[in-house]
Amino acid sequence: MKKDTSFYWTLFLSTFTLSAFTFGGGYVIVPLMQKRFVAELKWIDEEEMLDLVAIAQSSPGPIAVNASIIIGYRMAGIRGALLSVIGTSLPPLIIITIVSYFYLAFRDNPIVNAVLFGMQAGVAAVIVNVVINMVKDITKNKLILPIVVMILSFIAAAFTSINIVVILFICGAIGAYTTHKETQKTKGGLK
Repeated sequence: MKKDTSFYWTLFLSTFTLSAFTFGGGYVIVPLMQKRFVAELKWIDEEEMLDLVAIAQSSPGPIAVNASIIIGYRMAGIRGALLSVIGTSLPPLIIITIVSYFYLAFRDNPIVNAVLFGMQAGVAAVIVNVVINMVKDITKNKLILPIVVMILSFIAAAFTSINIVVILFICGAIGAYTTHKETQKTKGGLK
């Protein structure tokens, strides 16, 4: 893939517009990134996008910024990561600056409050859509262990008092172990 000025401009504008027109937090931007970079631009395939999102979710910080850094780096190295993170971070910075300037005028406005309340339902629907699509992709590959880990993690987080950090460490250890085993199997098969 040729990385000329138009490529970098497309990368920056893609992350900028996704960030500018996404309301509701990082998980809302994930399906939009998937649509833009997988379906429209065809820069990455579906499976790689899922892997990149998994890495972004497990990294500290906002998922939208993490995902844009990882996608930008994957597409164009350090320059791509910088352009992507600037493109993702700039719209909220501009919007928050403007909103904070007019905050007192909007704070008690019932119409603004009603619109924001209505958007919460839309955000919840988008997040549910992301989860459903991820589950479909995992089940499509017929991988039993990730499905079992996902279900057990949900049960542990929702119905027990186990700290989420403990659940994450256990899931990370299982993932590291299975990746190590698969790598060993692949190396053994290549000899």
